[in-house]
Amino acid sequence: MSATRAAVPPRQRATGQARDEIPARRGSTLLRHLAVVLVAGLLLLGLSYAVEPFRNFQLATVAAYLCATAGLTVLTGLNGQLSLGHGALMATGAYTLALSQTAFADRGVTGGWLLPVSLAAAVAVTVCVGAVVGVAAARLRGPYLAGVTLAVAVVVPALTVTFDGVFNGEQGLSVSVEPPPLGLGPYFPYERWQFWIAAAVTLLVLLLLANLVRSRYGRTFRAVRDDEVAARLAGIHVARTQVLAFVVSAATAGLGGALLAVLAQSVSPGAFSLTLSLFLLMAVVIGGLGRLAGAVWGAVLLVALPDLSHSVTEQLTLSPAAAQRLEGNLPLAIFGVTLVVVMIAAPGGVQGLLSRLGRALLARRPGRRS
Repeated sequence: MSATRAAVPPRQRATGQARDEIPARRGSTLLRHLAVVLVAGLLLLGLSYAVEPFRNFQLATVAAYLCATAGLTVLTGLNGQLSLGHGALMATGAYTLALSQTAFADRGVTGGWLLPVSLAAAVAVTVCVGAVVGVAAARLRGPYLAGVTLAVAVVVPALTVTFDGVFNGEQGLSVSVEPPPLGLGPYFPYERWQFWIAAAVTLLVLLLLANLVRSRYGRTFRAVRDDEVAARLAGIHVARTQVLAFVVSAATAGLGGALLAVLAQSVSPGAFSLTLSLFLLMAVVIGGLGRLAGAVWGAVLLVALPDLSHSVTEQLTLSPAAAQRLEGNLPLAIFGVTLVVVMIAAPGGVQGLLSRLGRALLARRPGRRS
């Protein structure tokens, strides 16, 4: 052993080795996440050619909702902040994109770079709104926090109706989007192009969030969620951490709303009502609170639920007025019943149940040590 190495105390050497191992672990985690994203991208690319255009549109809608549910999972599941206003944050991103695209169209500006710029503008504006709400939310707890976010969910759609000269009231705004590139062919399905856009953006969001969750910031999020007093004693700035979590969640929600505007090619206040905020929260709880994989199940449920309620309504013999009222209220009822059943049968949500089943199957493998 060299004299220099012998002069260093064993504890100090161990601390230095652990400090050196941290960048290596971060690099391996990033590479693993990149590999998962690339594999998922290739699978989705093949899936887009295997399904019909309407299914491509549905998958694109799942991807748009996944941006919002993933961000809400980080906020509520990892940081412990309850938000009932994420539908309003999605509306902020959607209206920002619509106004940006309209401004470009009015000036005759064209090009494939317009949509990324509008998406970036939607994220920036939503981040500003999320920062303002996050600062107020960091001072509140429990029902008071839920009340503030609930007020946001009510106020933002009302503003679009009040300032109808800008937002066109209840009718909303149309969204002009460039057609698919000519290099893809003259008969390339537009729905497949929409799916590619939504999937690419969502995979990037999931990559960033997955690395955020495994980083130092993710650990501080969990520390504040578990015990604010202990986190404060450990030197964590609790309010700053909560604002950061809210800003990250707001950015992904705004991006999800912007993608929905691109898919629908229009945006109106009715598409981002208080019901959507409730659906988003229930979706992440049912999927598995605190897990990004659970956010995927929640997004799938958000898209599958309207089709399920429509199918149930068609099977019943009702008058047109009764069928319309039932179809409007049935999704919320199904969500509520599903939430109760999942919380009783699988408190960890769908992803928690799948994880337990996977561990049970691995434990029963022949030759595996108990």
